[in-house]
Amino acid sequence: MGSRQQRSSRIGDRAFDLARQFTEQARDFACEADLSSALEACARELGFHYFALLHHVDLRNRSTRKVHIDNYPVEWTEHFIQSRLFLEDPILRASLMTSIGFAWESVPNLIKISPRQQRILEEARRQGIGSGFTVPVHIPGEAHGSCSFAAAVGRTFPEKHLLAAQLVGSFAFEAARRICCTRCLSRLQAVHLTPRQHDCLVLVAQGKTDWEIGQILGIKEDSVTKVIDAARRRYDVANRTELVVAALFDGQISFNEVRHWQYPISETANRASRRSP
Repeated sequence: MGSRQQRSSRIGDRAFDLARQFTEQARDFACEADLSSALEACARELGFHYFALLHHVDLRNRSTRKVHIDNYPVEWTEHFIQSRLFLEDPILRASLMTSIGFAWESVPNLIKISPRQQRILEEARRQGIGSGFTVPVHIPGEAHGSCSFAAAVGRTFPEKHLLAAQLVGSFAFEAARRICCTRCLSRLQAVHLTPRQHDCLVLVAQGKTDWEIGQILGIKEDSVTKVIDAARRRYDVANRTELVVAALFDGQISFNEVRHWQYPISETANRASRRSP
C-alpha cells in the first residue's frame, strides 16, 4: 500500500514539475509555432495526444483576430470548421457553464446533449480523438475561449494529471492571446474608470437620469454629466449607450451590478422624478 502511494505521489510531482516548466516557458513564446511545439510536448508528457486552443468564434473568418491553434488530425479540423461544428460542439457549449476544467465525460452534467451533438462526439472518436479535458477561458471584452486536451482513442485517460492540465491550459491560452491578439490586449489594458466614473456608469446603465444619479451619490447634476462625459472620452465613444456596452464588455462594470445593485433614492427624489415631464 505504501509503495503504491509513493509511486502515485512521484507521478503527481512529475506532472506538476512539467506544468511549472511550461508556465515559465509560456512568458517567452515568440510565435504560434513555439507555443504549439511546447504545448504538444507537455501534453504528451501528461498523457494526452491532442490539444486545441480556441476562441469560440466563426473559425472560417480568417480576418478575425482570434486564437486557433491545435494538433488534431487535419481532416477533422477541416471538417470541424467547414461544417461549422463549432456552433454546436457540446464541449464548447459545456465550457460556457463552468469556470474550471472539466472532463468530457462530465458534459451531460453541464448541458443536455442533443442527438446532433452526440453525433459530433462520435465523429471525433472515429477520427481518433478519445476522452478529453477542457479548461474554459472567460475574459471580459473577448469571445469565450478554451484549451482542450484529448487522449487518443484506446489510450488511458490521464485522470491523475488533470490539475496539472488545468494549470498548463490556462497559461497556454494566455500565451496564445498575447501572440494572436496583441491589439485586443492593448485596448483592454488602456481603459480604466475612476471609482466615481464607475458608480455613475452603473447608474446610467440602470436607466437613471443625471439628476437622479446626483441625488443618489450626493453630487451636483452638472458634475454627473462631466464625470460621464470624461468616461465617454476615455473610451472614445459617441454616446452613453456605446459607453455602457464597452464598459460591460471590458469588465469595468458587471451585469450583476447593473441588474441587482440598486442604490437607495430618497422619497423626495422619487416624487420629483415622477413629476418630471
